[in-house]
Amino acid sequence: MAQGIRLSAPHDTDRSGGVVLAPRQGTNRLHRIDRGEMVPSVIHDTVDSEDHVLEVDTFNLWYGPKQALFDINMKVARSKVTALIGPSGCGKSTLLRCVNRMNDLIDSVRIQGDMRLAGDSIYDRHVDVIELRKRMGMVFQKPNPFPMSIFENVVYPLRIDGIRNRTLLNDVCEHSLKSSALWDEVKDRLHESALSLSGGQQQRLCIARAIASEPEVLLLDEPCSALDPIATGKIEDLINELRGEYSILIVTHNMQQASRVSDYTALMYMGRLLEYGPTSDMFTRPQLAETEDYITGRFG
Repeated sequence: MAQGIRLSAPHDTDRSGGVVLAPRQGTNRLHRIDRGEMVPSVIHDTVDSEDHVLEVDTFNLWYGPKQALFDINMKVARSKVTALIGPSGCGKSTLLRCVNRMNDLIDSVRIQGDMRLAGDSIYDRHVDVIELRKRMGMVFQKPNPFPMSIFENVVYPLRIDGIRNRTLLNDVCEHSLKSSALWDEVKDRLHESALSLSGGQQQRLCIARAIASEPEVLLLDEPCSALDPIATGKIEDLINELRGEYSILIVTHNMQQASRVSDYTALMYMGRLLEYGPTSDMFTRPQLAETEDYITGRFG
């Protein structure tokens, strides 16, 4: 199976180990992938220097007979923001949903490989999936507040754990809403329906709910795709404020958003990881011509 290769200069290695011309000089990885060839990922040296909260190890996924992810190898830095980018249908959201095993809910799904959260296998047969999901907060494309009060939305993760201490619930609610930059807007209406909030406020409420249980990783699946530019700006500001306190993995179709909010960026194409490295390098000096082409809008 193809493994990621680490490059400090724009060159590549063929299957026999020999050095071949860089993609910038004529090799077209997209055409090779379209033909079904296995193409190794280009992973920047800097990735390995980080402390990693999540490791994806030769991960493959099938929906029935159709393979959707191919030999994904990547490490996600602790307390940093990592963005997954790529054309629609390239596997970004599929990969994200594998991290908290949401794809388990689909009968036809089959996987090979492993993922490890803080060194613990996510896919070990003894793993309690409910407990695993408590270690991760998930926020979806469209805001999905529960039809209950703002307060009850935020403390819901604690309620399902049986916590009834009112002082603790109040403290967690205030802390989570402050962390999601929503407290000042809703502190006088905590017992109103969450459905009365605007779309952008609802999404920040969903982030508050996700962080109420103090997850190790925050998973954001295109959290701004249903929001207007002003609400999007507030979510991006929030992501920047949460950096350092949480390890964040975000799927985004917006190149500018990835460049603004992330520390690391991974480019995917047709279920493969093409290139993965520091966002500043990916956007200003990528090692693959295909990465530069995607970022500049030449394909995708």
